[in-house]
Amino acid sequence: MNEGMARRLRAAGESDPTDLRLTLRELLELHGEASGAVLLMLMALLCTLPVAGAGTVLSLGIFALAWAWMRGHDNLHLPERLGALQLNATWTRRCLHSLAWTYERAEHWLRPRWTALSHSRTRVWWALWIALMGLLIFLPLPLGNLLPGTSLMLLSLGWLFRDGLALLVSTATGVVGVGYAVSMGHLAFAAWQHAGAWFGM
Repeated sequence: MNEGMARRLRAAGESDPTDLRLTLRELLELHGEASGAVLLMLMALLCTLPVAGAGTVLSLGIFALAWAWMRGHDNLHLPERLGALQLNATWTRRCLHSLAWTYERAEHWLRPRWTALSHSRTRVWWALWIALMGLLIFLPLPLGNLLPGTSLMLLSLGWLFRDGLALLVSTATGVVGVGYAVSMGHLAFAAWQHAGAWFGM
């Protein structure tokens, strides 16, 4: 990550609002690189936005990225449908400014430490974690994308900056997300049982 990237994203966010409709592929191209960590962060960020159907579509991309990550590949060719996913002007602007803000803050707080957690030998475990967070995003839970999406963004930044502390925070956030999904599942099951008893099923 570098300061030029944050400036580039902010400049794009301040361009003519009538032309401010970017696809996922265009957002990635603004970074000047196609690393798996950057792509994962972009998809995770989009999953946290209230865009109908985005989590379902993007979770498939997250699964594909987890598979590529497990095989040691840092790049992933975006499927046409996923790459063509487009945000409206309002959410494009918010996405650009959010990414720029994230990079600016990350440069102040993240640094190489506890690098054993970002060693190439740990890729398989992080790949499994990415897949688990993708599964949570795929599930139709109210506000269910927020915690796993945040976990994946922290994972991406931790991997880019080789910051093991960020990776641990990513894990903690994801664990809370798993707990939320489990609790919502229990509530749904209890509601189903209650409804069955009410209607004599």
